[in-house]
Amino acid sequence: MEPQLSFRGRRALVTGAGKGIGRAVAVALSRAGARVTALSRTAADLESLSRECPGIETLCLDLADWEAVEAAVGAAGGVGAAGPFELLVNNAAVAELQSFLDVTRSALQRSLDVNFVAVLHVSQIVARQMIAQGVPGAIVNVSSQASKRALRDHAVYCSTKSALDMLSQVMAMELGPHKIRVNTVNPTVVMTDMGRINWSDPQKAAAMINRIPLGKFAEVDDVVNSILFLLSDKSAMTTGSSLMIDGGFLVS
Repeated sequence: MEPQLSFRGRRALVTGAGKGIGRAVAVALSRAGARVTALSRTAADLESLSRECPGIETLCLDLADWEAVEAAVGAAGGVGAAGPFELLVNNAAVAELQSFLDVTRSALQRSLDVNFVAVLHVSQIVARQMIAQGVPGAIVNVSSQASKRALRDHAVYCSTKSALDMLSQVMAMELGPHKIRVNTVNPTVVMTDMGRINWSDPQKAAAMINRIPLGKFAEVDDVVNSILFLLSDKSAMTTGSSLMIDGGFLVS
């Protein structure tokens, strides 16, 4: 990102911040001056993140636990706290890959809880705080190219990400009058540690890369830079949009 991009003094909440994209976003925001709260359900990941970036505050929560999220996120950004969150990145997600005929109730419920319900719930809490305290804000929901294109064995994942895109558009419409912008980023396969493992099979990787005009998967920084742009005042007139980070996958 451009050197002058700054989030100095602004409060940010990042979910799924223990690993991968969420962790990189939390670190980038902190280094750009934001006061970051990183949320993950894995304590060890948060401990290592705190060592890497000592200024980051942490919340260890399972986003599927409605009451725990309500209490912890509400306390972190409510009246009497350090101030409301002005920036929110809903990054946490699960990918339960099963063929349509083999989808289980447990996989469906867990995916809905984390990929959709938790985004709605966390966003409600944070947006209500922004409105109550009269501050503008920006929300970025991390979606996927899978929201736009059917993929084998991704029935639940594609469906929850598609629902997330529509939720984000409704949020943008209803929160816009309160000066809260809402957008999504929709990456292709991203080369996180998990992405490298899942796409290490050359034959499997080639089948996907051959459908990407730029001929490669996304790197973590590709997604982080797009998220920071959408959070920043440089995108002040952008809301309700999906920013594709897919190397042209959807036009192929």
